[in-house]
Amino acid sequence: MCVDRISFSCLFPAPWHFSVSSQVLPRLLTPSLRQLLFLVLLLGLIGLLYLLLVSGKGHGGWIREENHFHRHLARVTDVDATDTSNPNLNYGLVVDCGSSGSRVFVYCWPRHNGNPHELLDIRQMRDQHRKPVVMKIKPGISELAKTPEKASDYIYPLLSFAAQHIPKNKHQETPLYILCTAGMRILPESQQEALLEDLRTDIPVNFNFLFSDSHVEVISGKQEGVYAWIGINFVLGRFNHVHNDGEAVVEVNVPGSDQQEAQVRKRTAGVLDMGGVSTQIAYEVPKTVSFASPQQEEVAKNLLAEFNLGCDAHRTEHVYRVYVSTFLGFGGNAARQRYEESVIKNTATRNKLLGQRNGETADSPLLDPCLPADLQDEIGPSTQKLYLRGTGDFDQCRQILQPFLNRTNETLTSLSGVYQPAIEYGNSQFYGFSEFYYCTEDVLRMGGDYNASKYAQAAKSYCSTQWQTLRERFDSGLYASHADLHRLKYQCFKSAWMYEVLHSGFSFPANYKNLKTALLVYDKEVQWTLGAILYRTRFLPLRDIQQESLKAVHSHWRHSFSFVNNHYLFLACFFIVLLSIMLYLLRLRRIHRRTAQSSLDISTGTSHGPGIINL
Repeated sequence: MCVDRISFSCLFPAPWHFSVSSQVLPRLLTPSLRQLLFLVLLLGLIGLLYLLLVSGKGHGGWIREENHFHRHLARVTDVDATDTSNPNLNYGLVVDCGSSGSRVFVYCWPRHNGNPHELLDIRQMRDQHRKPVVMKIKPGISELAKTPEKASDYIYPLLSFAAQHIPKNKHQETPLYILCTAGMRILPESQQEALLEDLRTDIPVNFNFLFSDSHVEVISGKQEGVYAWIGINFVLGRFNHVHNDGEAVVEVNVPGSDQQEAQVRKRTAGVLDMGGVSTQIAYEVPKTVSFASPQQEEVAKNLLAEFNLGCDAHRTEHVYRVYVSTFLGFGGNAARQRYEESVIKNTATRNKLLGQRNGETADSPLLDPCLPADLQDEIGPSTQKLYLRGTGDFDQCRQILQPFLNRTNETLTSLSGVYQPAIEYGNSQFYGFSEFYYCTEDVLRMGGDYNASKYAQAAKSYCSTQWQTLRERFDSGLYASHADLHRLKYQCFKSAWMYEVLHSGFSFPANYKNLKTALLVYDKEVQWTLGAILYRTRFLPLRDIQQESLKAVHSHWRHSFSFVNNHYLFLACFFIVLLSIMLYLLRLRRIHRRTAQSSLDISTGTSHGPGIINL
């Protein structure tokens, strides 16, 4: 039996059917098994290349990284009016009840994208004139301590103002937080509770915001410091863990995690803030801390805060351990007041012992190295008035101020012997606000990147300059626009105090290069209220994630059969077709071998037939 032609029809439409002669077929099927495997490997590599380009870094990772960058850029440069007609926009309110007054901040954010690794993209709401939606009233709520029933009337204008800017249909899902700080902390607990209770009772009657008893409270200085740290690092984009090459990272032993290996993520920024009354420091402690004694461990518990900013308590990528400490009496003005009180007391004792009258008249002023050269000043009450004359000696002023830091000989301590975890100065960054900025910029014009040696030289030059010359420069407008005569008088003292607090108090080395003094972050004043709402709304993304999951179930079949949206399905089909082709070719090869063998058998039987012997 001889087969002359083989027909190809099973895999193709009828118009494509054709036949190949058995003489032509061997030439088509002559490739060896090695060549066939090479063909399969080549096609497989093409498929893998497609997978990498479409579904891997080229499509997902790069786009995610770019999206993170654009979100961060939009956050720090956003000055457009908030689109209140957008139904997917959410809102939140934080009322900061401070010692001198209260302010309401209105924040907004788009719906969460459903990715549990990402935080809410919270921004400050802006009105139609592109101004931040903020309102302030005076005095502070603590002034109502004796009339707590007026607390809700006091805060009504702030909430009414916010309600006018938020769409009415969004009120019931807009969280409201009323957080009280320094002014309320000094009140007796009974008076605090009376004020808070009036707010808890009356606000739900007048407003339809998302508000519960836990949404109004007096927060500690530690909480306020943590919120400030969160707000600044959020604006800086340090909670976005998709980092580029060359970006500073740090190894973190995540608190409460079962993982043995350290987690690598973006390095956060520490915060230094020196006000008029107090100084505060806050920074992340990436490594597990050890203590010199049980007493030190007990103190540290009140200074270390461990918290999760993520919406899922089981995920550890947004778990942070932050050290926060506030030092009352270590602000610029409070330090000057302590210094003057010490000068008055010591001078009075010395004059009494020696029978002198130094500083008691303008003709025999007391020499003060912390005032500019030849500046005349008076301190103390009328009964203990002292006359001073500046000598402008920066180095001597620094030495005189060192005892006011109250340092101890214990390890891992700072101002007043308070516990301070070790800072990895070689891999850290700090921002200095308020007096740290004013001291470097208002007069010395050195705000920004801090250089200790240049700063000390500039301060030394300022202190030693004659007061008359400084006045002339001030009148000529050579200093910052908001610098006044008070700044000029006490710039020398505050420069020395800031230097000592930073280098002797907090132990920053003189060659530390990663401190940036600033008034704003990306041209914006960052309030602790931003960190407060970011932390307190951290579980809200769960609602959007659940909604996204439901949507995904409903649209599963529609997306499953789309080659455009499901590259994996496309690749599966591609490999199935490839396998079918290979199996078909192998089958044709077997058919060819059988045909050839049959032809050989027939040919052999014909030529040797007569020679066959039957036994």
